[in-house]
Amino acid sequence: MSFNDWKLEIDNFKTIDVRGKVGNFFPALKKQAMKVEPGEGLEIIQSFNPIPLYEVMEDLGYEYHTEEVNEHEFHAYFYRVEVKQSQMDIPMRPVALTNMPIIDEGLGEVAVQFWDLTWNDENRYLDYETRLLLSLTNAVGAGRMRQATRELVKGYIHGIDSRALDDVFELLAWNQGIGYFSSEIGPSTLFKAYKTIKKMENEGRKRPEICEVLKEKFGDKHPDVKVV
Repeated sequence: MSFNDWKLEIDNFKTIDVRGKVGNFFPALKKQAMKVEPGEGLEIIQSFNPIPLYEVMEDLGYEYHTEEVNEHEFHAYFYRVEVKQSQMDIPMRPVALTNMPIIDEGLGEVAVQFWDLTWNDENRYLDYETRLLLSLTNAVGAGRMRQATRELVKGYIHGIDSRALDDVFELLAWNQGIGYFSSEIGPSTLFKAYKTIKKMENEGRKRPEICEVLKEKFGDKHPDVKVV
């Protein structure tokens, strides 16, 4: 279908204005989206082009059309074509981007476009998993353990083999030094998440179960991981 097939229905869509909202409002939004029946839809109003929503909403069976009312007002219309079981139940969406418009509306738009270019552009040469691992190591090098933990959890849930994580931590010990690794990385939430993966794998647990534990213990509810 295309927008022309359902544009006459948008007046009946439930409108949700998320302009100025901070923190992770996506779970509540997704819960509402999952209740919508095929042939119905939602209108999301945001101060920037809500690019991070598109892939997840498509995964729930939605088509979308976005209109720019003015420089800092976007209306995204999501029409549910079918009910699909979401495959994108991955924590840690780029919630921090919602903080940017508080500083400056233009900055919010630039930040979203930069995120989209970095993570979604089809011209990227490195695969998504490799870029997550690079982002993880760069975050550790910059002392951003919160970001590093988020990348590890996303990476494992996305399918990264734990043997790749073995290599990463070995290289961190080599490049950062044993002393730094022992005092800063070893006690970190990042390394606790890694140890959880290794322990559960050694116990013969399956990946889906491990992923659920990671989301519960090291997801957006964890004070050392969440972004608000």
